[in-house]
Amino acid sequence: MDHAADAQRTDLMTITRFVLNEQSKYSESRGDFTILLSHIVLGCKFVCSAVNKAGLAKLIGLAGETNVQGEEQKKLDVLSNEVFIKALVSSGRTCILVSEEDEEPTYVEPSRRGRYSVVFDPLDGSSNIDCGVSIGTIFGIYQLNDSHEPNLEDVLQPGKNMVAAGYCLYGSSCTLVLSTGTGVNGFTLDPSLGEFILTHPDLKIPKKGKIYSVNEGNAKNWDGPTAKYVEKCKFPTDGSSPKSLRYVGSMVADVHRTLLYGGIFLYPGDRKSPNGKLRVLYEVFPMAFLIEEAGGQAFTGKIRALDLVPKKIHERSPIFLGSYDDVEEIKALYAAAENGGRNE
Repeated sequence: MDHAADAQRTDLMTITRFVLNEQSKYSESRGDFTILLSHIVLGCKFVCSAVNKAGLAKLIGLAGETNVQGEEQKKLDVLSNEVFIKALVSSGRTCILVSEEDEEPTYVEPSRRGRYSVVFDPLDGSSNIDCGVSIGTIFGIYQLNDSHEPNLEDVLQPGKNMVAAGYCLYGSSCTLVLSTGTGVNGFTLDPSLGEFILTHPDLKIPKKGKIYSVNEGNAKNWDGPTAKYVEKCKFPTDGSSPKSLRYVGSMVADVHRTLLYGGIFLYPGDRKSPNGKLRVLYEVFPMAFLIEEAGGQAFTGKIRALDLVPKKIHERSPIFLGSYDDVEEIKALYAAAENGGRNE
């Protein structure tokens, strides 16, 4: 055994240590946020383990099917939702939860309430499990200052009011990317330790990228600016090389690649779905928060994504996010289309 190497591993920056270090910078901090985050991390570890066993355990059978022991089996997205609801409620630091899986918000009973509300998609891209494509969990956290009864208004806030956001990618490795409003950091799960280790400190998205990511199957329904932008990616007129198309169809995977390598991720509205497909609270906001914290931009086709004020918990919005210069280009195309429309 290499004892020196083993001793060295205890010096690793784990996510717990990282968050405690951050907490120590604020003398008024009571540790509530640290406790909440540790419960989210536990939920991610549990789901990661379940995802890895999905094929073997037949967890991807239809919800409600019964196995040979007579136990009801759960679909992985249903299981993940239960895991996160239980983890968040048991933290004693939350008061209202919004999940992609539940039609209505979950209000935490008064005896277990705290001052945070969490919006999350427990298993984004779950339809991709069967073919082994990366899937993930997305979450955003709001802090509530008032001691009133929690209500819907507490979560129907613009994304710029979030205090933290992140996602956990269950892929070739399990990676948790987190921002608490002071930059973005990435942690990778070391299975032998059962700990997330800081592997991507202070992530910064490149100012311009060489990749665009969009479902071109919807091209016939796109509006003018989106169609023009994608045409420009494929047939640049300034002598530069065309951009490469990369589209997984799992938002966490596509945004993770965009964050690391730069470029732009587009899910525009179109004639079939004028508001796009992605949900504002627990998909658009957390990802926009992370991209902005890493130095990029997120735009809806009309305004900065984080300025949106949702009216319903499952509201949808078009989204263009990624490298600063790339999003700047699509903003210019929308501005030109708007001005052109006014001049006609």
